[in-house]
Amino acid sequence: MENIMNNVIHGKMDMKRYVALLRGVNISGKNKVPMAELKKGFEKLAFEEVKTYLNSGNVIFSSDEDGIKKLTKQIQEMIKNQFELDIPVFVISIEALEEILQNAPDWWGNDNKEIYDNLIFIMPPAKFSDVYSEIGEPKKDLEKIEEFNDTIFWSFSRKDYQKTNWWSKTASANIGSKLTIRTANTVRKIVKM
Repeated sequence: MENIMNNVIHGKMDMKRYVALLRGVNISGKNKVPMAELKKGFEKLAFEEVKTYLNSGNVIFSSDEDGIKKLTKQIQEMIKNQFELDIPVFVISIEALEEILQNAPDWWGNDNKEIYDNLIFIMPPAKFSDVYSEIGEPKKDLEKIEEFNDTIFWSFSRKDYQKTNWWSKTASANIGSKLTIRTANTVRKIVKM
């Protein structure tokens, strides 16, 4: 509500909230992208209300630009110019992300501490069918998946994660570049920012 009131006061009703999810940054010392510098890069693109969350490349911002492809291209070019990295970026509106969360299966994202819940974002032009045909069936009793709007709800046993079919395969070189993954808690916090 506060963002809406600010936009009304400053004549920015066309502004829309988005999140950019960068794939594979700041992992084991690779693809180093300081979040403070990334935030400045987004602000130089004339995005407003820029916030970062965690060190894993989650950026929430407002823009009057309505095209996801154009936003994605602008962000990727800025990262390439500013950090000399070719990083895949998944951009989604907060509104679309809220819809995804509203359609989560009952078994995903609950308080069961023995289960780890992730949301897999599929990078265009890849589709769920591409991901599924490459990874295959989830292992019964160890993991569950359900597709919704180019995302996959994925839950698995914390203690047996290495026995799952999807754990190692989502990180494989071939399919891994087509995905970016966030935990249920991370996604929920991003939506509220």
